[in-house]
Amino acid sequence: MDLARRLGQGSFLRPTAALAAATAALSVGVGFLPVAGAAAHLGPLATGAAVSLLAATAALVQPRAGVALDAGRLTTSTGIGTGLAITAVGLAAAMLPGLAGVLLAAVLIGAGTGLITPLGFAGRPLLVAGIAAATTLTGGFAALAALTAAAVLPLTHKPTTPARTPSPRQ
Repeated sequence: MDLARRLGQGSFLRPTAALAAATAALSVGVGFLPVAGAAAHLGPLATGAAVSLLAATAALVQPRAGVALDAGRLTTSTGIGTGLAITAVGLAAAMLPGLAGVLLAAVLIGAGTGLITPLGFAGRPLLVAGIAAATTLTGGFAALAALTAAAVLPLTHKPTTPARTPSPRQ
């Protein structure tokens, strides 16, 4: 009951929504910055470097954000708000033409998502934590793996369509 109640609270929903937004921005950055770079006549080396820059920026920002949160120098709400704003500016920067737009977008998307990630997890992944507390951490991972696999089934299952019988007019 406690788990169900907490899943509906804003303290869980806001960080989870921020993580979803950060994940979407990261996916778009990794997937479409190379497309934007190619449209600007940049080669695969330059566009690959932009994606690497995005990842490196996130990797540098993320642990610092976690340390700042743990030390009390940063609050979850301020950090998530700032991270979302930086990410939004990075996505907007991707519309700027040429190498400058691609690189600026990579740095800002990386910084924003790197900031959001450790703060979003401050809401705790309650499902894994709840199951792990009742069983083991392995049990928590197993439950999440099963739910994730179950989510794939509806996406891959193709419903069978009944055979069409010709109408009498045909």
